[in-house]
Amino acid sequence: MNLEAKTVRQFFRAAFLGLMIVSVPAAAFADAKGKREPVENFLLDNGMEVVVIPDHRAPIVTHMVWYKVGSADEPPGKSGIAHFFEHLMFKGTTNHKPGEFDAAVAAIGGSENAFTSYDYTTYHETIPPDALGTMMALEADRMRNLILTDAVIGPERDVVLEERRSRIEGDPESLLSEEVQATLYQNHPYRVPVIGWMHEMEKLNRDDAVAFYNQYYRPNNAVLVVAGDVEADQVRKLAEETYGKVARGPDLPPRIRPTEPEQNTGRTVTMVDARVTIPSFAKYWLAPSYRTAEPGEAEALDLLSEILGGGTRSRLYQQLVVKDGIAAGSGAYYDGTALDETSFTVYGSPRGSDGLQKLENEVDAEIARVQRDGIGADELEKAKNRLVRSMVFAQDSPSSLANMYGSALTTGSTVKDVQAWPDRIKSVTADQVKAVAVKYLKPHQSVTAYLLPSQETSN
Repeated sequence: MNLEAKTVRQFFRAAFLGLMIVSVPAAAFADAKGKREPVENFLLDNGMEVVVIPDHRAPIVTHMVWYKVGSADEPPGKSGIAHFFEHLMFKGTTNHKPGEFDAAVAAIGGSENAFTSYDYTTYHETIPPDALGTMMALEADRMRNLILTDAVIGPERDVVLEERRSRIEGDPESLLSEEVQATLYQNHPYRVPVIGWMHEMEKLNRDDAVAFYNQYYRPNNAVLVVAGDVEADQVRKLAEETYGKVARGPDLPPRIRPTEPEQNTGRTVTMVDARVTIPSFAKYWLAPSYRTAEPGEAEALDLLSEILGGGTRSRLYQQLVVKDGIAAGSGAYYDGTALDETSFTVYGSPRGSDGLQKLENEVDAEIARVQRDGIGADELEKAKNRLVRSMVFAQDSPSSLANMYGSALTTGSTVKDVQAWPDRIKSVTADQVKAVAVKYLKPHQSVTAYLLPSQETSN
């Protein structure tokens, strides 16, 4: 079980290791050009959406249930309940004792896990094809039949509290990440950490868990994605026999959250810690997601991210790491997979303990060049090819395919949106890329985060 939140932590770790993060957009899927069976998409009578992605190259299946609820849907004062409930889903039900679910997966040689994000909570297994019906039955059972007693709630709450201590409070990168989110988002619930604030997590109780379960864990608030060695008709039959027997819940209201006010200031967040050995910086701007963007803007932001810092062929890497030699790592990241307004980030770490300010200035200068001069036709074409090709390669993994569709469908996209993504990327013009750079990467509207060694460790 883990958290999935795109935060400053990713960028600083990439900088430390001199790695480049490749943008993976929400609606990213390359055309299989007739080499695969078509993706099937249908609804069960109780409202549960099902996506089937046949792939017969290996006898494995990825089975994922995506609930359209994440930390950004939590009631005020109840931060952490979405992630806490992810843990509770692995407890016993009226039909299966605690541990039976895990034992069933282990007995067939499968693997399982779950993750919580701002916009969704996901449970997944990788199993042999003949175990698919068993997994569906087990997942359908815990969708409505959990036993949630105080004896279950208390010990598991202690587990998530300890997880926060070890993963967040014991890690300067994670602490800085929380401060960045709370600064970048002034009003939207993305400002609250996925794991929750400690003082609110400590008060989560059985009533909170039961209310959350009854409101969100229903088939009409879930998407089933099955990818691998299966046939659509087989999946439909098994889904109807298992998930189809779960009663539909009340219709949920639209996921309308508080919006951000206009931001007119540049802000700085600094973390100084003796555990840090290499300084780094990251700069953030609010940007539209695939769901909220004007037509073509999200695709242009993806390409801007790829051109600026998407890999070893990007401008920042070639100029700052290869040619100038002033950076150990530098790149850019656009997180288009979000239900609401998201972020665009550039980041870097200098080569050696000095030179952070010079590196930041050079990154700013490269952004300014794009805003002033735009990009060339050849540069744009190469970036398009890299971005689309990376999604072609992702098709080699059923779990990657399932993640692409699941994250898209739980954040406002459709199966058709996913499949049309390569063509939309190919249609982006150089003028559109320049336009989004000018529109969204404004220096006076950014949040700059610094992760610095303490004076004692830097001497």
